Amino acid sequence: MPPFNPAFIARRAFGAVVFNTVIALAITAVMGERFAINLVYSQCIGLGIWALIDGGRHVLHPSGWPGVAPMAVLVVGAVLASYPGGVMLANLLLGRELLTGLSNFPRATIGFVLMSLAAGGFGAYYFTSSAMLAGARLAREEALRQASEARLKLLESQLEPHMLFNTLANLRALIGTDPDRATAMLDRLNDFLRATLAASRTEATAGRHTLQAEFDRLRDYLELMAVRMGPRLRYRLDLPEALASQPVPPLLLQPLVENCIRHGLEPSREGGEVRVMARRGAGVQDLELEVSDTGVGCAPSPTPGFGLTQVRERLATAYPGRAALDWQASPGGGTRALLTLPLHTPATTP
Repeated sequence: MPPFNPAFIARRAFGAVVFNTVIALAITAVMGERFAINLVYSQCIGLGIWALIDGGRHVLHPSGWPGVAPMAVLVVGAVLASYPGGVMLANLLLGRELLTGLSNFPRATIGFVLMSLAAGGFGAYYFTSSAMLAGARLAREEALRQASEARLKLLESQLEPHMLFNTLANLRALIGTDPDRATAMLDRLNDFLRATLAASRTEATAGRHTLQAEFDRLRDYLELMAVRMGPRLRYRLDLPEALASQPVPPLLLQPLVENCIRHGLEPSREGGEVRVMARRGAGVQDLELEVSDTGVGCAPSPTPGFGLTQVRERLATAYPGRAALDWQASPGGGTRALLTLPLHTPATTP
């Protein structure tokens, strides 16, 4: 919590005003004087106590609770200073003599002072404890966010070498059978890595990765694979312009596209088509990303491989409890992976 957050201080001041009003009601019920007069005295004294305790606490320990002994001294000093100061301010506002109500101090006011001490001590402890709990909660949320980001970076570092090793293995096989296509594939790999590195630096600076960037990388990768597979590989990338700026984790779809090629199209003599689509989901705030192929397919419930495992982990890390992966397959019928994740709605300015 920042030391002087205006919104937080305003909430604390409002709480003090409410508490002072309750004190004024209690004094009116016990002593019988007019409520309006009691309210003025109560607010002047009570707000002074609150201001001195809260301000003093920030001076002693801006980030939280300064300790029992310093707070006890602060509460006593705030009450003893605020009572005469608040009474004189109330007298000034009510048009009374400045020292009215102080001439018989402490006999007539000892009860109010003791009550103020108790209320000030309780209020200081309660509000400061609440602030400390709020600060601890924010710190925990920040730690969880940083842990999630670190986990995403770790998963990213696992994905990129995996894709590169697969591509190099394919390149090695092609060198012995078709050197010209191997050279073309090597040139495409060079362009792909250069573009990927440049995009990664840009996204790191901007702090976000969009669907447009994700689809651009997929197109580079599919073009790279098309050098090796030739006409056996066809692909479609459907990204509506309205969704192009949606933020997503980097390389989220790459493992699914690799799976389509490696397990769906490569084993098929005719090859097939890979299709990647982005669309709004059935829910108002849902984004759906679909990766499908027309390859050989597989059993409906195979053991999850690297690709599916990585995508599920990335979804769980980036969108805990708010994203899902539905994977379907059948022998000879291709595969289909449907990701559902929250749709980012940019803030609008009035």
